[in-house]
Amino acid sequence: MEEELLSVKARKIAQDALEGELRYDGTPFISHADGVASIVTSEIGLPDPCAAAVYLHEATRVHKDIDIKEFPQDVRMMVEGLNKISTIKPKDTRLEAENYKKLIVQYSTDPRVSVIKIADRLEVMRHLNIFPKTSRDQKLLETLMLYMPLAHQLGLYNINSELGNIYFSHAEPEQYRAITNKLKATEKERERLTREFIEPLKKKLSDAGISYKLKIRTKSAWSIWRKMQVQKVPFEGVYDVFAIRFIIDCNDDPATEKDLCWKVYSYVTEEYEPDTKRLRDWITTPRPSGYESLHITVKNRQGSYLEVQIRTKRMDDVAENGPAAHWAYKGVKHEQTTDKWLLSVRDALEHPLSTNPEDLPAPPDKEIFVFTPTGELRILPTGASLLDFAFNIHSGLGARCIGGKVNGKAVQLKEKLKTGDSVEILTRKDQKPSRDWLNWIVTSKARSKIKLELDAEERKRAAEGRELLERRLRNWKMEFPDVMQTEYMKAHKFSSVLAFMAAIANGEVDINAIKAYILEKSSKEPEVQQEHIVKEKVPGYAGDGEDILVLNARDVKGLDYKMAACCNPVFGDDVFGFVTRSAGIKIHRISCPNAARLIERYPYRIQKVVWQETAAAGSFLATLFIVSDSEHSVMSAILDVTGQFRVSVRSFNVNENHRNGTYEITLRLLVPSNLELDKVISQIAALKQVSKVKRQ
Repeated sequence: MEEELLSVKARKIAQDALEGELRYDGTPFISHADGVASIVTSEIGLPDPCAAAVYLHEATRVHKDIDIKEFPQDVRMMVEGLNKISTIKPKDTRLEAENYKKLIVQYSTDPRVSVIKIADRLEVMRHLNIFPKTSRDQKLLETLMLYMPLAHQLGLYNINSELGNIYFSHAEPEQYRAITNKLKATEKERERLTREFIEPLKKKLSDAGISYKLKIRTKSAWSIWRKMQVQKVPFEGVYDVFAIRFIIDCNDDPATEKDLCWKVYSYVTEEYEPDTKRLRDWITTPRPSGYESLHITVKNRQGSYLEVQIRTKRMDDVAENGPAAHWAYKGVKHEQTTDKWLLSVRDALEHPLSTNPEDLPAPPDKEIFVFTPTGELRILPTGASLLDFAFNIHSGLGARCIGGKVNGKAVQLKEKLKTGDSVEILTRKDQKPSRDWLNWIVTSKARSKIKLELDAEERKRAAEGRELLERRLRNWKMEFPDVMQTEYMKAHKFSSVLAFMAAIANGEVDINAIKAYILEKSSKEPEVQQEHIVKEKVPGYAGDGEDILVLNARDVKGLDYKMAACCNPVFGDDVFGFVTRSAGIKIHRISCPNAARLIERYPYRIQKVVWQETAAAGSFLATLFIVSDSEHSVMSAILDVTGQFRVSVRSFNVNENHRNGTYEITLRLLVPSNLELDKVISQIAALKQVSKVKRQ
């Protein structure tokens, strides 16, 4: 069998085996295999037998009786490895990259299998929107915690960046929009800096006979976001958002390449002040993945820091796509280099991770991901207990829970869970929730269900207590007026009549003590108490928000300024202006869903604007979306919060989500600035009943 025909023959087998099978969007399933095979050969640069292995894997994964003996042994071995890896469930790895690598090594001896598996995941992520939400969430998590660390360690940096951007765009869509829009808005500025940077160097490089191409390499949105989180800085604080890259055109001779790279380095550092602490020499000692490049950070004339990368065309091909893709691009066979890279892949798979932790993705810090005994993934907030998990599965299971097993070890109800745990719940028929449970849970679903159970039991006991008290009062021929009852409850720290009556039924309140209290009060002259009513004035703001001044908006004096209704900017937000044909300038938030389209399609109508130093005496409309426990008290608690700040409530709409046992509240406010709005959001988020608050 001719090698170049392997993938063609394999595809025919796969097409017959997958006949009638469809993806979620209705397209033939063979399109998935086509996409993976294309990534493997065209983007990564692996040879044709690897594409054949992709097709045969999809054909035999379900139809195990298909005969593939006519294919070479190495192809069959790759197919066997891919089939075994496809059976790995997230709970087998506990979502730890090292465990996942160990299983890959265990299931396959060919390092190409791991590379093909990453290509498979990339194709899935490129079509993530076709999957249902539950499946989508699971694939996002697996990609972040398993595939991205693996791609990074194997030197597939472009694939790792693309996977990161796809994850980021789904997990944090607003932040993703804000960063990508800022990158688009600052593109001209980066081009200007690059032109100014190269101008003093042109003659020196030309006189030295160095042929080069200059390229701007902008960090991915995901990479910028990670730096912002790790370094705790805003977008503007990430000073290596982009790098100026020299790509030198020369022969693929190691000595010549190194000499030219260091020559360019010397010209750059003669012209600009270098930060030697940030020198990275991966030419003298390349990374195991084959990555070669010189990195240096320099200061330009204006005092801004710029990252400069120096490499040859061959080095750039390897860095962008990997050694295998480089030689595929060159159109020549170079099995020795590809084999060397695959040996580094094998080494990376067999040894523990040895890289800068900041380079790797971090798991979400607000959520944990745990598994049922059958391997079903469940997402819970950080700090969730075994009880939260039980109620997440089913309310009845939570109410009867007496404990459980985490990773096979017996634990108590209040055991805190962590990502990767496999959890089994133990129950007993006569088990009932207690008030202590409220101290061990963090999810609103568990809280509302526990309170519901407790309230039902309390109401039952309260009815018994009321009947007992009324019977005794009749026997004593006494009355216990509401005013007197309220005073008694207050003196004994009862917050509700329900709790008071239940305490009587439970024997926690002595009825004879109530009798003595009535007798004592009745023997005294009734005192007239004057009620003091204190009216609290809530500060408000007048104005419609349109009189806010926007500075540095040159050449547009006299035009009207209006806040865009699609994103409702507030004083202090990161904003830009869009010059409309008939309505003056519309001010949008940089994270507005429409921002990317406006910046991309109408760059000549984008106007840079900044807020004045202090807020004008106007108000801005802002909308908050709040998810809380289904308790009436939460409404007054939220209004109490708004009353503490310089905001006024325009509307307050509540929808009850019976399925989750929560309220979904839409709160529209007039606020003077985003600083005041942030205070309101922070205080509402701190309310015990509130599980989520988000600005819309």
